[in-house]
Amino acid sequence: MSNIETIVIIGAGQAGASAILELRGSKFAGKIILIGDEAHLPYERPPLSKDVILKPDETKVEILSEEKLAALGVEHIRGNGAVKINPEAKTVELQKGDVIAYDKLLLATGGAARRLPDFDALGKHVYTLRNLEDSQALVPVLQAGKRIVLIGGGVIGLELASSARFKDCQVTVIEMGPMVMGRSSPQILSEFLLAQQRLAGVDVRLSSSIAGCRLEQSPQGGEVVITLEGGEELHADAVVYGIGIVPNAQLAADAGLDVDAAIQVNEHAQTSNPDIYAAGDVATQRRADGQYRRVETWENANLQAGLFARHIMGIEHPAPNPAWFWTDQLDINYQFVGDMAATEWHVRGEMDAALGSASSFVLFGVTDGVIVGGITVNAAKEMRHLKKMISKNAVFEAEKHLDLSLDLRKAA
Repeated sequence: MSNIETIVIIGAGQAGASAILELRGSKFAGKIILIGDEAHLPYERPPLSKDVILKPDETKVEILSEEKLAALGVEHIRGNGAVKINPEAKTVELQKGDVIAYDKLLLATGGAARRLPDFDALGKHVYTLRNLEDSQALVPVLQAGKRIVLIGGGVIGLELASSARFKDCQVTVIEMGPMVMGRSSPQILSEFLLAQQRLAGVDVRLSSSIAGCRLEQSPQGGEVVITLEGGEELHADAVVYGIGIVPNAQLAADAGLDVDAAIQVNEHAQTSNPDIYAAGDVATQRRADGQYRRVETWENANLQAGLFARHIMGIEHPAPNPAWFWTDQLDINYQFVGDMAATEWHVRGEMDAALGSASSFVLFGVTDGVIVGGITVNAAKEMRHLKKMISKNAVFEAEKHLDLSLDLRKAA
């Protein structure tokens, strides 16, 4: 640790900002240089599909202000991204030709929207949502009465559908799979999520494939016509697609680091080069079963940033908490923790889609009699109890855990 004078962080998003706070919180007194290709201060992405669109003038997304960065002693290089890493010389080359030396390097480069070339080729009325400019570009698009087609029924797609309905748009969601949020939600909740969208007036098309798309003139100045596999045509004033991301791992691959689709890291967020680390959406981490898995959540970006900072500082990692994430849709807060592939799910409270935003219940995910996952729906205060149960491998007891007269805090 004593020979680490300069830490360079490439990527001014959640993981990069969190790493700065972790390093200074762990008493790292050396130089920190933050390199970002965007012109913005570090900002967080969860509000991009929600508050930035609904309340653009009121929403603050920056994580670290200029004053805070200065107080933390961080040199922030904006709009001048890294183009090359030289691991032997331990230097980073920037777009404008600058060469920055490091003792330790963190790659927090995130990911880019997975592209749909046929839609991109239309050139007009087609959008994605990955960064602040993307979100800001949607503000004038999502206006009352506009026909909006969203391609992808994952978290971002459903959050955007919610925002678009709040703006009184006509909304259609096209999802290739048989359920919404299929990668991150069990079927029992997916059906509830689907019901909420449909009750709100969203036309959700499941198991739907797109055969083609074209631009046509319309009285409003042009529209996108989408042809589905069955021949049906959908007409849209705007199309927004969100079909996942591609990790920005090329910089690492060019530097000779171990990369599959993402940058492979160990339990310390360390790459195949001991002086280079990776965190956030760009990193795929080796898990206890020896397999590499990538997790796209706000929490994971913070966790891996913490692993990096503590490893550099020689501080032991705390016991990991079960994975957690959240989504807000149609005035309902959903929080997920642990294993969403649990073999059975049990409902505590009333799970009735007709209740809409008045809904409030908890789901227990159980495998082999043990609580391995949990979901709260407008019941955020119960989440810490679920985390505790999962962490200690609590045995599920229906008469206790589903009894609304019993405080979950006592059951945990």
